[in-house]
Amino acid sequence: MENKEAFDALSEIRDMMAKSTKVLSLSGLSAIAIGVLALVAAYVAGWLLGYDGLSQYYKLKLLTAGAVVLFVMCALVVLVFAKRKAAKNNIPFKFDLTTRKMLWYFILPLLVGGALCGALILQGHYGLTSSFMLVFYGLALVNLSGYSFSNIKYLGYAELALGLIDCVTIQHALLFWSLGFGVFHIVYGIVFHILYERK
Repeated sequence: MENKEAFDALSEIRDMMAKSTKVLSLSGLSAIAIGVLALVAAYVAGWLLGYDGLSQYYKLKLLTAGAVVLFVMCALVVLVFAKRKAAKNNIPFKFDLTTRKMLWYFILPLLVGGALCGALILQGHYGLTSSFMLVFYGLALVNLSGYSFSNIKYLGYAELALGLIDCVTIQHALLFWSLGFGVFHIVYGIVFHILYERK
């Protein structure tokens, strides 16, 4: 009996340590919402690129502004769903050291990739921007998996693979972008929700 009690105590300590070093309030529903937003954004971008009433310069400005708005909307979606999930599961939602480390390791590849894509766009080289976005986002997700649910790395690997495939294809950038940021997110979010959140 004493051995069982000791084993239970060790299991409880291990669970507490895992929770203290992981951010477990990320939500599958937020991934689905982000995927839907990305598909809507891709549709609008496709329409804008095909519209003849604006110059390339104004199209580029609108697309850049749209990308910033999309990023802010996605960040807010993640925040709202994470707070909701934390409250539902009685998990404290706070920006502690673990959360700050997670955000840093997630945002660093995004900042580097964003700077690289911005430099390419300023120089008029648009061809590889979608593939770089996918690759750096994939790296960010793989980094994130060390501080949250480990299976998010599979979404990261999928984004990396898709970005590398996009590097060697021509004139399908918006399709690959839609698959990576839209469809892949929706599929991952559905699977995650079924496995971990549906009760």
